[in-house]
Amino acid sequence: MQISLLQCQSGRDVDANLHFISEQLEQLDVNNRPHLVVLPECCLLFGGHESQQLAYAGTDARSELKQTLANMAAQYGVYLVAGTIPILADDGRVYSRSYLFDDNGSTLGHYDKLHLFDVDVADGTKSYRESDTFCPGDHICVIDTPFGKVGMAICYDLRFADLFRAMRLQGAEIIVLPAAFTRVTGQAHWLPLLQVRAIETQCFVLAAAQWGQHNQGSRETWGHSCVVGPWGDVLALMPEQCGWLTTSIDVSEIEDIRKGIPVGKHNRFVEPKLRS
Repeated sequence: MQISLLQCQSGRDVDANLHFISEQLEQLDVNNRPHLVVLPECCLLFGGHESQQLAYAGTDARSELKQTLANMAAQYGVYLVAGTIPILADDGRVYSRSYLFDDNGSTLGHYDKLHLFDVDVADGTKSYRESDTFCPGDHICVIDTPFGKVGMAICYDLRFADLFRAMRLQGAEIIVLPAAFTRVTGQAHWLPLLQVRAIETQCFVLAAAQWGQHNQGSRETWGHSCVVGPWGDVLALMPEQCGWLTTSIDVSEIEDIRKGIPVGKHNRFVEPKLRS
């Protein structure tokens, strides 16, 4: 099947970000079906103040951003992992939510980012506190699709192996990861983490990333959107610039790899459980 990851340089202008995504989808060759498209984290709104996140947040049933992206999936005939958008939470914050739409624009499922990026980084921003704005999710998401079982994770989740093992135990064959890794952390850890998660789970890992300087240089992300195979091999990589990273994958390859090295059967540790 065909896979296309869109590398973006999103900013605070939602309309401009939407225009860029739509313009890119216009250029995409989707003659081969199914075609899975993955957008990066914060694809419609990046680097804005908390008040801007709240201004654009809606409920699951009434989110203009959600509906717009669902319409794009239908218009262009793609299965769309719609990056992340803000969805209202009960405590006054928002969820960082990723939706998977089918090629008719129907919602197949959603995932709320579990692990929030509250860290100090030696870059221009220095201190990141996602929990000031975002509410952590409370569920693991693996979705049945015509082309395989798709597990969903977001950016900082990549550092938590238990989540990925939990998705594998729920049958995941493909894991999607919209991301906006900082340049500093990405340069050090991005590709090794993607490869080890693919090797551990024996899944395809599809990581769509933000790249470059955002909002007049106030944020800088690493890019390097990447498709990693279940053997840990890098099948496609886009280090810099914006645009499409397109390749094909064959999910049937997973069966032989899992039979040859049956780590799922050999693992003697208890299954990971999600804490509240």
